[in-house]
Amino acid sequence: MSDFEDEEGVDEPVMDDENEEEDQDDEKPPENPLTEEMLADSLSLLCKTGNGLAHAYVRLDIHDKELTDISVLNCFIHLRYVDISGNSLKDLSPLNSLTHLLTLKADRNALSSAKLDELPYLQIASFTQNKIMDTEGINHPLLEHLNLSMNEIVEVSGLDPGKLSRLAILELRGNKLMTTTGMNLENLRELYLAANTIRKVEGLDRLEHLTKLHLRDNQIDSLEGFSENMKNLQYLNLRGNSISSNKEVQKLKCLPLLRALVLMENPVSDEDDYRIEVLIALRRLERLDKDEYTEDERQEAEEIYNQRQEEELAAQQGGHEIIHTDEDD
Repeated sequence: MSDFEDEEGVDEPVMDDENEEEDQDDEKPPENPLTEEMLADSLSLLCKTGNGLAHAYVRLDIHDKELTDISVLNCFIHLRYVDISGNSLKDLSPLNSLTHLLTLKADRNALSSAKLDELPYLQIASFTQNKIMDTEGINHPLLEHLNLSMNEIVEVSGLDPGKLSRLAILELRGNKLMTTTGMNLENLRELYLAANTIRKVEGLDRLEHLTKLHLRDNQIDSLEGFSENMKNLQYLNLRGNSISSNKEVQKLKCLPLLRALVLMENPVSDEDDYRIEVLIALRRLERLDKDEYTEDERQEAEEIYNQRQEEELAAQQGGHEIIHTDEDD
């Protein structure tokens, strides 16, 4: 398998019917708090505590229990791995006491916010398929992977690059984003923004460590906004957008390490000699869409490129000669 397969990580979100969502909102789930008895069946992984003189269970898995309240977790301060996915939770504040937390999965709940107090050791946090509307209150200094896909976020704000200096992977698929601003996190390696309503790329020019950028299924019609400062970008997925001409593709010349580009399901992919024209514009490209370039394609692109260069040079020289003749007269 190529290093640059069409890596969306998960399937693209399937949006439920709006009427069904409204009906679900009207149905308030019955109160179902987490109890100590339920906890006893959900704890595992016995480890030494910080002072090394005692032991405590550090893993909690209570997914798909229809829970509405996890207040009892206030007392379980030694937990490191918590999965509370698939419940009916609206409040995560009891987790603020879990200062040893390393990973948190809170997918498929009823959360309107991912806000928590600063958790000094949290490295991985996932809040997919909730009702989260903003990105405020996420300030965990060791956080490396944040997944906020399939929520209702319209704009990214509050992500402080000083406090999120370790964040390498940010996933925001299937939200309502119209812009790529607010993601100025200089150490990002992978950014997943598929299935939003983004119209143009902006505010990403300082992401010099970014290697993968996924913008599939948006409304992008211009490739302005890319910068030579994005010097490590190797994989760019623009499938299912509105790129209509090879002139836009040429704007990607500024990306020195770009090796894999996905443009299928854009108008430009219907043009004659599409693959060759893209390779002429981006001569270091190794793969377009699902297929790597062959040696024959490379040779053809090189020949056409050289021919056009010669024709352009000849045209320029011809222009100079005409100007010189006019001056002599």
